Amino acid sequence: MKENNFKGLGIALVTPFQADGSVDYDALLSLVDYQIKGGADFLCVLGTTAETPCLTTEEKRTIKERVVKHVRGRVPLLMGCGGNCTQAVVDEIRQTDWTGIDGILSVCPMYNKPTQEGLYQHFRALSEASPLPLVLYNVPGRTGVNMTAETTLRLAHDFDSIVAIKEASGKLDQIKEILEKKPKGFDVISGDDSLTLSIMKAGGVGIISVVGNAIPQRFSEMVHLMQEGRLAEATIINDELFELYSLMFIDGNPAGVKAALSDMGRIHNRLRLPLVPVTERTGERIAQIIQDL
Repeated sequence: MKENNFKGLGIALVTPFQADGSVDYDALLSLVDYQIKGGADFLCVLGTTAETPCLTTEEKRTIKERVVKHVRGRVPLLMGCGGNCTQAVVDEIRQTDWTGIDGILSVCPMYNKPTQEGLYQHFRALSEASPLPLVLYNVPGRTGVNMTAETTLRLAHDFDSIVAIKEASGKLDQIKEILEKKPKGFDVISGDDSLTLSIMKAGGVGIISVVGNAIPQRFSEMVHLMQEGRLAEATIINDELFELYSLMFIDGNPAGVKAALSDMGRIHNRLRLPLVPVTERTGERIAQIIQDL
């Protein structure tokens, strides 16, 4: 089995935009340094939080190249590559230059609502095409289909290139079943900031975080305490952040974390339609909590 290098705190990087709507590459690279200095163990590029569906092919290529060049191997890089047409994703995997990227994050096909066998065959095709370790991404709230523990475990046992799953189903019983029955070398990564503590307590190896964009130092402290088995100390931090978890998503992602980063003076509070900024009320509460932290 290929090795999973994506453990600890991973950041699902946002894509900053200029006031005119173009990609703010300078702000993006500044955020990369902010995350690494704050304690991030790896970065996730061009995932959901990056508003990837609203980026052009050229923008995605440029973001990937600039982040790779700027990181210079300081932390592992996980890059999103997924879709609801299996052959199109396979073609993209085969045609992409993966230089500088350490793994591929691929979401369950959205909208089509495939069966569990369809999900298995989809990820089988991707694993056979991928030159890099593959991290599955189960997020039924976005895709409309939940990949069951049985399907995840079947994939984990059958294909050495599949090294982990980012679990954002919110189903702790399902996640615990995966952790109990998974093969050696296969890991579970939390896909929900609010469930990081619970999933790591059960045996998960980390989180791909949205909140961490804004507060990497505090969030990485909590994650690293969990890695050391210091649950009581980690729980104190988790309790401090509890309201922030929900506020970051109440008006959609990445609207919440972009509001926080804007308040901190790191990016413009700009998203691409159909996404819009948080409401004034939500923004005020986020700003207050960030200021208190």
